[in-house]
Amino acid sequence: MTAPLHEPTAEAAPSAAEEAAVNAGVKAVQGRSLGRIAWERLKRDKLALAGGIVVLFLIAVALLAPVITSLYGQDPNAYNDKDLIDPLFGTPKGSFGGISGDHWLGVEPVNGRDIFARIVYGARISLLVGFLSAIVAVIIGTVLGVLAGFFGGWVDSAISRVMDGLLAFPQLLFIIALVSVMPNNMLGLSGTGVRLFVMILVIGFFGWPYIGRVVRGQTLSLREREYVEAARSLGAGRLYILFKELLPNLVAPIIVYTTMMIPTNILTEAALSFLGVGVKPPTASWGQMLSNAIDYYKSDPTYMVVPGVAIFITVLAFNLFGDGVRDALDPKGSR
Repeated sequence: MTAPLHEPTAEAAPSAAEEAAVNAGVKAVQGRSLGRIAWERLKRDKLALAGGIVVLFLIAVALLAPVITSLYGQDPNAYNDKDLIDPLFGTPKGSFGGISGDHWLGVEPVNGRDIFARIVYGARISLLVGFLSAIVAVIIGTVLGVLAGFFGGWVDSAISRVMDGLLAFPQLLFIIALVSVMPNNMLGLSGTGVRLFVMILVIGFFGWPYIGRVVRGQTLSLREREYVEAARSLGAGRLYILFKELLPNLVAPIIVYTTMMIPTNILTEAALSFLGVGVKPPTASWGQMLSNAIDYYKSDPTYMVVPGVAIFITVLAFNLFGDGVRDALDPKGSR
């Protein structure tokens, strides 16, 4: 009996684990961007999310102030009927500063202007100064901080000495003196427009050294990294390294510090308006309302409480959101 010319070759049967993996349709591991990772961290911080929601709500209120007051039916600058004011003491009639269905937060003493309408319009002034002055500070601080950290030498020394001088300068006193002597008409602006323009520029100018020092320190660290050295070895120029290698890696600290700077600027604007060198009446401002409420804090405490609570909630919301953004973008630096 002869053996078969071809013996059947046995194929290796797939293991049970391989069959289970195929049947289950295991998905390939997908990478996540840094932004997505930061967003997932931020979503887990409930306080930060609450602060962010309040911030978005305040921005919407400021942008839609004319629409809100129109639907509400009250003009922030209109004097209401004297029937709402006690003729003897000049305080609102009724409890809690004259709160009613027509005036949700009451009315101002003496003139009877609606407080809710003025709070809504006051949010525009506070957020406008807070955001625009922060943008001015970020632009100046980022440019000079990157230049100081990247070039070093006499450039770093000169910019650092300017930072030290501005940090030691009495910012609030200088703004008070400058706004007090500014003309009523300048660059096509008049009255309140001039004061807003000056406040935004001066607050932003005196705020840039804070973010400038942060950017400078980060740039000093980043310029020694391997990818920067690799770009240099491949013949990349300074502008390419600045804009393609350094600035993208500075976005996170810049965003974090901006969110922390805005509430400080809002407080500065409120302080200036409280001292009488902010926006001029009848333009609504929370600090101005607090200043006017001093004379009535005993007879009408609601008039002082409402703008004070508005400032407190705004600053707290920005601080909570800023802390959450910082922890999400820099988890190693978390508290």
